[in-house]
Amino acid sequence: MSINEDAYDVVVVGSGGGLVGAYVAASRGLRTLVVEKTDRVGGTVAYSGAGLWFPGSAPLRRAGLGDDVEEVRAYLRGVVDDPSREALQDAYLAAGPRLIDELEQNSWFRSFVHGPVPDYYASAPGSSPTGHTVFPPPLEVAELAERWALVRDSLPTERFGFDEGPVLSGGRSLIGRALSAFLETGNGELRLNTALESLVVEDGRVVGVEVVSDGERVRIRAARGVLLAAGGFERDRELREKHQAPLTGEWSEGAPANTGDALRAGIAVGADTDLLDEAWFVPGLVHPDGLPVFHTGTRGGIWVNGAGERFVNETRPYDQAAHEIVRLHHTTGVSHIPAHWIFDQRQLDRDGIGFPPATPGPEQWLESGALKKADSLEELAALIDVPFDALKRTVEEFNGYAKSGVDARFHRGETPWDQMFQHIVPFPADPRQNFPAKPSPEWPNPLLLPIDEPPYYVATIVPSDIGTKGGLRIDTHARVLRPDGRPIEGLYATGNTAAAMSGRVYPGAGTPIGSSLAFGYLAVLDMAGSAD
Repeated sequence: MSINEDAYDVVVVGSGGGLVGAYVAASRGLRTLVVEKTDRVGGTVAYSGAGLWFPGSAPLRRAGLGDDVEEVRAYLRGVVDDPSREALQDAYLAAGPRLIDELEQNSWFRSFVHGPVPDYYASAPGSSPTGHTVFPPPLEVAELAERWALVRDSLPTERFGFDEGPVLSGGRSLIGRALSAFLETGNGELRLNTALESLVVEDGRVVGVEVVSDGERVRIRAARGVLLAAGGFERDRELREKHQAPLTGEWSEGAPANTGDALRAGIAVGADTDLLDEAWFVPGLVHPDGLPVFHTGTRGGIWVNGAGERFVNETRPYDQAAHEIVRLHHTTGVSHIPAHWIFDQRQLDRDGIGFPPATPGPEQWLESGALKKADSLEELAALIDVPFDALKRTVEEFNGYAKSGVDARFHRGETPWDQMFQHIVPFPADPRQNFPAKPSPEWPNPLLLPIDEPPYYVATIVPSDIGTKGGLRIDTHARVLRPDGRPIEGLYATGNTAAAMSGRVYPGAGTPIGSSLAFGYLAVLDMAGSAD
């Protein structure tokens, strides 16, 4: 079989967070190729808010919040509670600020800014109510010129045709900036519609990749190394069923092409794996098209399981709330998949439901069956096949909490994360609204409105995800490891292709993308021979 062959210093597989690593390599004079399976760059990063959990970084210092890295280290140690990951944590904490300093020297990246998003484990020592998350600034589409067409659309645009206007924000801004910075080094090349087939190994060292590019098989040599940054396996039904049943990937909000190609390629050359049963879980609100959308927080109503009972603080940080759905489904003998989100007309009028906003009303939701309506709780219980007596007790208990302002069972509204939702309406009924929920003498906790104003409604919550978090095991230089702990020379991994440094927890907003950028940076430093 005839195979064309090309040669570079560095090959990066995947164009999400890996684009930043590619820029770091190309800016050091390394001839760098990014191969992307699809016809757009950005992967799941393009769907994201592009938060980066980078304690001690310059944007935090500029905000007067940059002097607590040792406290953050203690926080990370405590919430992850896994000594085997401590070296990775230290590498991550050191890399983030260095990377931001370097990126901010490039005019495309400009200055990142701190966004006040509380750390997710409020009671853990070292947790910060203002958080450690930084974001890229918005980017005018006009600045990208023809490169704009290369950036993957956001999820609202892909799913619902939402017009985002002339400004890229969040992940699309980060990707547009990284793509431009990379290509303008003069050392960077991008190949779209190019899928990884396998890794090329000579004398035990990875020396390149075999890809299929526009139907042609190509071997590409990489003198310094191959960086696998192709996302997780969230969209691969076989791997999800094997490691995460009953979840199959159909509810994932990872990029559609994330089918574990890089994971399989690494395993094929002897790589060790870890955390394959894990994902960056999020609650997903099922929309009229039958698929979920990441539901960051619930201001009103309650979630109940198949027994008609409430089981979690519905405004708990999303990864924790979704993990609880999965855990309880497996351990209690009671169905929690799906969960039922129950609320009344008062909450619908205040907050609306879902994206895009149901304006002027929830007709599309009701017609599709994504939202069900009943004149009584008894009728509602029948619609979702839960015991009415149990549902009635659950609602009555919750209404008592609404009157007192204290959620005695699950403590909704007591943490900085919860309280943030008093000021943010995730999905306002009118898209021009984004108003705070204010306490009142009658309802002292605006996150605990009673459910007593019919008609009543129920929507569906399922365990979705923004990517799997298990993958190839790496060391502090992002080198892929064999089961005996030895690195596979020439092979590196980052992002959701690698097993997460944070283990089974999600410490704060921006940990997934922060990890992708930090370990991609460390990989390139090692390839360039400039690692500490």
